[in-house]
Amino acid sequence: MRRLFARMNPTLRGFLIIALIVIVVMVLNLYGTLAALGILLRVAFFLAIAFFIFLMWRERRDEIGGWDTRERIVFYGSALLIVAAIGSYFWHGLPGYDALAFIGVIACAGYAMFRVWRDRHTYS
Repeated sequence: MRRLFARMNPTLRGFLIIALIVIVVMVLNLYGTLAALGILLRVAFFLAIAFFIFLMWRERRDEIGGWDTRERIVFYGSALLIVAAIGSYFWHGLPGYDALAFIGVIACAGYAMFRVWRDRHTYS
């Protein structure tokens, strides 16, 4: 039996493991536990994103502190807008056209941050 799994296609082996987990959840009626784990994973993922952004800011805060006031306001405002949009996504979800607005907000704020960063790092 062990050799059978060792020689099996990794994709098929992964699908069999997923099917086994689904069967265990269905047989033991663990839907509520699964929903609670999903909520905890959403919160943990949001906190991981926020922590990553904090680490990136901490590494470059001296450089950003030397920028003009307008550039700092645009950069930090865009970052806060992205964090607020992601938080809104995790809190409410995004049905219909709200998903399109979410993508637009992330894209526009990301572009604003990119332009400020690029303008400060262009040496021509």
